[in-house]
Amino acid sequence: MGLREKLEELRQQGLNEIANSDDLKNVNDIRVKLLGKKGPITNVLRGMRDLSAEERPKVGKFANEVRDELQQALEDKKSSLEQALMNAKLQSESIDVTLPGTPVAQGQPHVIQQIIDQLVDLFIGMGYEVAVGDEVEQEEYNFEKLNLPKDHPARDMQDTFYITPSVLMRTQTSPMQARMMETHDFSKGPLKMISPGKVYRRDTDDATHSHQFHQVEGLVVGEHVTMADLKGTLEVVAQNLFGDQLKVRLRPSYFPFTEPSVEADVTCFNCLGKGCAICKGNGWIEVLGAGMVHPNVLKMSGVDPDVYGGFAFGLGPDRFAMIKYGVEDIRDFYQNDMRFLTQFDQKG
Repeated sequence: MGLREKLEELRQQGLNEIANSDDLKNVNDIRVKLLGKKGPITNVLRGMRDLSAEERPKVGKFANEVRDELQQALEDKKSSLEQALMNAKLQSESIDVTLPGTPVAQGQPHVIQQIIDQLVDLFIGMGYEVAVGDEVEQEEYNFEKLNLPKDHPARDMQDTFYITPSVLMRTQTSPMQARMMETHDFSKGPLKMISPGKVYRRDTDDATHSHQFHQVEGLVVGEHVTMADLKGTLEVVAQNLFGDQLKVRLRPSYFPFTEPSVEADVTCFNCLGKGCAICKGNGWIEVLGAGMVHPNVLKMSGVDPDVYGGFAFGLGPDRFAMIKYGVEDIRDFYQNDMRFLTQFDQKG
């Protein structure tokens, strides 16, 4: 039998075995047996050295065709068996996609951020712009442009973290008021702004104080701005946060950057003025400081106090959150106890 006939016989034999194989291991065994280094095709090809120069390329070409055909048949059979196995597995491991999935816990803004967001939304709706500012501030804007010169005793009320003799961690968000007044074009209308953000003071942390806390400063400067405008604005804020029935009262106070200055109280949201533990029996809760912008503050920012006036207020979202939710220790907000924080849903 010639080499060509032997190759044809091996081709037919291999194709029959491949067609009749029923598992992947059998297919791999056939591959090794037929196409391996010690397989029959390799042995047949070793006899090509005895062929004439004319016959050798013809037999070699036929041998390559047989090898390629068997290789393709093996690949096709392997793919067919793998697909059959996958179909069988899908049949035996069917998934009911209508079953409820594993619930994934969703995060939410921190309760203090919720208060800030609520205030920002309120003031944007009232036509205010938001100016965030930098937490590292120049002493000139943090103190001097707010009517607090270097020797002013009120600086002792704000024990400060200094970075350099003239740069500090801001003790209030009020510096943005001075910066905004410097750049505002009053010929286009009044300046109405709020500045929310973190502030820092060298304070001893306890149930009601923290060395880092939040403020939202508000400022309106324009012509014919009065204390009545301030009170009306504060009533809108209090009612938005605590309820429509609340009222605001103003008590005389002192702040270097406002004159006159006031402390603002709101009706206790828990007892509506009747007296309870939250308001300590007097029916009112102190919530913020405010007043009419001091003429010196206007002058230092290039605003003519004979033409323009305004009001300013500063409130603490941390304190608002404590009042609104009856939290007694401010440190609870910062200890990252999820059992505590998840009590406050997004609607606040």
